[in-house]
Amino acid sequence: MDQPSENEQRRGAKAGAITIKKYANRRLYNTATSCYVTLDYLSQLVKTGAEFIVYDAKTGEDITRSVLTHIIVEEEAKGHSLLPVSFLRHLISFYGDSLQVLVPRYLEQVMHAFAINQQNMRDGMRDTFDGLMPFGRFEDMSKQQMALFERAMRMFTPFFGEEAPNSGKGETFDAPTAENQIEELRGRLKNIQKELDELAVQRAQKSEH
Repeated sequence: MDQPSENEQRRGAKAGAITIKKYANRRLYNTATSCYVTLDYLSQLVKTGAEFIVYDAKTGEDITRSVLTHIIVEEEAKGHSLLPVSFLRHLISFYGDSLQVLVPRYLEQVMHAFAINQQNMRDGMRDTFDGLMPFGRFEDMSKQQMALFERAMRMFTPFFGEEAPNSGKGETFDAPTAENQIEELRGRLKNIQKELDELAVQRAQKSEH
């Protein structure tokens, strides 16, 4: 697999995004290095933190989103599954929905919260194998992160897969407003952040003994 050089990584981080052109034959051309690259190469750029933008060579259209999605599809096809089927189903159900505009921002916030705690997660995995933390606790933390996505999807569609509450007296129930939903999401993110912080403190205390 071809790898981005250190110079390319620095160029992507310091001098703005690298420009990639995609031609009709599906070949990807790195204008910074004047050479053709692969999807695996772009995947490695992402992992190193280098920014890049992909343009259609003919129309000049920004197709970065499409190319990144293609990378995800390729990784999933290799068996490196990160996206649960239930999550994908919920996500698809929001296309064309009135709440569609809220989903991208929410997912960004959740992934950001997960990303800033990734070092704690890695430390937790290391300590698991070092015997400093029970594996069950780390597993619970991972499940909690994934459950956040599931709860969020169900909260956006509160009656998904269920019948709306009905007392038999013809009473109606108003769905939560978008503002209330966002506040609840923020509260849940704060709770997970608090639990991760507590876990980090416990890990630090154990390492001192």
